Amino acid sequence: MAYNEDSSASGHDEPWIQWFCGLKGHEMFCQVERAYIEDGFNLYGLRACVSNFSDCLDLILDRIGPEDSDDSHLTQSACTLYGLIHARYIVTTHGLDSMYNKYAAKEFGTCPLVQCNGQPVLPVGLRDEIGVDTAKIFCPKCKSVYQPPPIRSRSGHSSGGGGGAVDGAAFGTTFPHLFLMTFNNLVPDPLPPGSGYVPRVFGFRVHRSAHRAAAGG
Repeated sequence: MAYNEDSSASGHDEPWIQWFCGLKGHEMFCQVERAYIEDGFNLYGLRACVSNFSDCLDLILDRIGPEDSDDSHLTQSACTLYGLIHARYIVTTHGLDSMYNKYAAKEFGTCPLVQCNGQPVLPVGLRDEIGVDTAKIFCPKCKSVYQPPPIRSRSGHSSGGGGGAVDGAAFGTTFPHLFLMTFNNLVPDPLPPGSGYVPRVFGFRVHRSAHRAAAGG
């Protein structure tokens, strides 16, 4: 599970979870409650997903500090573990409430489609497995999935894959749809038929046959 270039940094003073969620490109993450992480039942099956599981858990829960874990591999593994825990947490009652606040504040961004008029979006993964694809954004109005805007690094370069290359497994395939089922008052009206963009040349609609004719030479 890839994260941005700052996720291997050490020497932060704030709690690990707060530090992780505050990294550039991690705006879509919420802070998982400590009690949820400390409950071993919630972590069932995750031990096999990362190396040094116990050390990663200690790092996430601040049982060891960054000065005791100056190991970029351990930090990256802890980031992966937190992402997998996060995917489980955000489909719980408390997790959905946390994501509701971020959605209401448009912290996930808005739909890039002009016709959606700034409709807030939700993060989604196209797969639940680690390392398959990066996180995307889902628009509940046009029902389309988009790449998040690219995150600019400190060097000024845009990160590939959008969203700081955060793994889609940190959000999973279920979250946005369960969110809208839970908070059904937030489901927007769909786009009206015929609201799509219509190409025109000198004011006249471009007929589809024009493209076929151009392709045929």
